Order: sequence, then structure tokens, then C-alpha cells
Amino acid sequence: MSQLEMKVPSPGESISEVEIATWLVSDGDYVEKDQAIAEVDSDKATLELPAEASGIITLKAEEGDTVEVGAVCCLIDTSAKAPKKAKPKAVESVPAQAPVPASAAPAPAAPAPAAKQAGHAAGHPSPAAKKLMADNGIKPGQVNGTGRNGRVMKQDVLQALAGGFDANTAQGWGGSRDVRREKMSMLRRKVAERLVGVKNETAMLTTFNEIDMKPVMDLRAEYKEAFREAHGVGLGFMSFFTKAVTHAISQFPAVNGMIDGKEVILPEYADIGIAVSSPKGLMVPVLRNAETMSLAQIEAEIKRLAIRARDGDLSIEEMQGGTFTITNGGVFGSMLSTPIINPPQSAILGMHNIVERPVAVNGKVEVRPVMYVALSYDHRIIDGKESVGFLYAIKEMIEQPERLLFTGKRPEEVLLGL
Repeated sequence: MSQLEMKVPSPGESISEVEIATWLVSDGDYVEKDQAIAEVDSDKATLELPAEASGIITLKAEEGDTVEVGAVCCLIDTSAKAPKKAKPKAVESVPAQAPVPASAAPAPAAPAPAAKQAGHAAGHPSPAAKKLMADNGIKPGQVNGTGRNGRVMKQDVLQALAGGFDANTAQGWGGSRDVRREKMSMLRRKVAERLVGVKNETAMLTTFNEIDMKPVMDLRAEYKEAFREAHGVGLGFMSFFTKAVTHAISQFPAVNGMIDGKEVILPEYADIGIAVSSPKGLMVPVLRNAETMSLAQIEAEIKRLAIRARDGDLSIEEMQGGTFTITNGGVFGSMLSTPIINPPQSAILGMHNIVERPVAVNGKVEVRPVMYVALSYDHRIIDGKESVGFLYAIKEMIEQPERLLFTGKRPEEVLLGL
């Protein structure tokens, strides 16, 4: 017998332990090389663990166990041979029978085929399926899985919903006094620690402003089809705000900085984190050197990262090293909020929903689409004048999109060298 010890690989720098979230195979199963055998949670992301060789697996940790990086999580007997697949039985011909008279009693129903033996992952939804179940109020165990070892896949949930699954029954109140306890994932626990740390360790303040979105909305309505045909991606508001943020950072670099002991680090680039929703919660992938990107490049990169987040494929490298973050609570209907800084960054911009409001324009009351925006910042490094000026610069660029062509200035200001 030749045993391969599979050790927990390091998911990234500074990560010393992971948690076994889900085993995708059972003890004693035969696994193929590179087959996903487990999902592991770190304090930054959820990753799949592939088999390093083919053979029979012996699990050395339970779901929910915390395992140090480099520790043995399973054994693989590489000398074992793959089990032979059963050949399908030939269909035997059945002689024709005389028609049964109408008065004859109905024949007993054929026994249901024996249920396939459930694997260790039976009933566990994939990240995409879990998100879809949560959105539709479907509880675990109410959808049968067709994936490997009985794993519930996104398509299983869609088929259940299409077949008339009563989601309201799943989330309705039954009058019981039951209490359900769920263990927090390592990622959620780490997020909780970081959020509390931000509140305790920073002098966080929030400043607000409002933006008339009509100019950008008119521009988008006029060119969105041509933009999609030319670049293959939609034209959203996030690219305008990302571009405005990079220009505003060039005017107020402290907003892009961070504190390191007794020093202030001021990057001469803008790596913008964009908060996106995923089955594991809110993730913040980073657009590297966003200051060099066009609107089309920003939209394409946001789309790529959002898809990877939705499918649970974001790597730790894609979420590390941001210098500033943008979060859009407006997609969920939020009118106003005070976003929490994403450490070690010093500021975060919160976008909100767009609502038609009466505003004064040239002495007259007009109805305009208005968005409230919020900038939370660390007052230890960013003064009030800088924070207000930064947010107002973004407001001016969104209300006058032509400024985005001239690094935040009006065309005439560029012409006059102002």
C-alpha cells in the first residue's frame, strides 16, 4: 500500500489555518487526481481543495474542524485501482400480452427504484445554489441534489422553482418555538473581528452629499446601445463613479493613503475595491491601476470579477491590496448609510438608490433623479476639508461628465491652464 499524505496548502500570505467547510467526498471513496474533494474556508475566501493523486481517500478531519496550514487533512491510497464501472444490462424483450379487460383490477404499481446511496456531500448546496435558495426562502433539505455525491447544484434549485416549488411555505411561520443554531464560517468570524476593530481603532466619521444623476443618466440612455456594440459590455453607473474617484484621489491623495505605525503610506496609484454580492457574503475584489482604465475596461473588469464572486471562484490575490473601496447599497434599495472602512484603507464611498426628488434648479422647482452619497473616512489621516472636498469633486464630475475627460476639470479650465 502506498499512502499519500495530503497537507493543507497555504491559501495566501499571513493565513495560518483554514476550516473544513464541506467534504465533497466520503471516507473510502475513490477519487481522481485534481478532483475537488473539499471546500475550505480561510479568513479571506472559500477555496476548493483538489486531490493530489488518484486513489482511495481516508479523511483525517471533520467538517467544521480548524486545520493548520501544512497539517494532514486526508490520506490517499495511490496503489488502489479504480473501481470497474458496471455495464448497463441489456433490455430483455417482453412478449406482447393480450389487452386487459376494462373490468380487470389494475395491476399493482411497480416498486420505486432503490434510492442511490447518498454521499458525504448529500444535501449540501453549492455556493451558487445556496445563494439562490436563500433568495427564494428555500431551506436545506427541501431540494434533492443531482451533483456529485448528492450535492445540490444551482440547476436543481431552478428546476424545483420551475416545477412549482412553494417557496412561501419554506419561509413561512409555522407557530413553533424551535431555535436553529448555525456555526459562523471562519470568513464571517474574521469579517466580524475586522469590523469591530475598525470601530475601535479608527477615528471614523462620515460626510454626505447628494448628486443630480440626470446628466449621467441622459448620457447613458443616449449611448448605451452603441457602447455595448463597440465594447461588448453594458454601460453602468459604477464605471463613472470609479473614474470620478480616481480623478478625485489625484486632487486629495490622503484619501488614498493608510497609516503604518508612525508613517503615512500614499500610493501613487489607485487600486479600487468594488464591493460585490456573493453566496458567501459581500466580497471586495480589486481593480488594479483603475486610474489608467477607460470606462469600457472598468465595466469589463467589474463584470469579470462579479461573475467570479457569484461562482465562488475569487482568489485571495484578487481581493488583496486595495487602496480605496466603493460599495453600492442602492442595488438593494438603500437610501442612505454610513459604510464602514475596509482596513487598512482610510476611506470608503457609499452609493445609494436613485430617487426622483424635487430640487431647486435656477430658482425653479424641478423633479430630478437624485442619489445620496456617503464618504466614511479615518479622521486620523484625512481632515474634514479633504473629505468634504473629495466628495464634492465626485459630485461635480458626475453632474458634469465631460470633466471625466479632463482629470476632473472643466474643458475651459484645461484650456486656460487653471
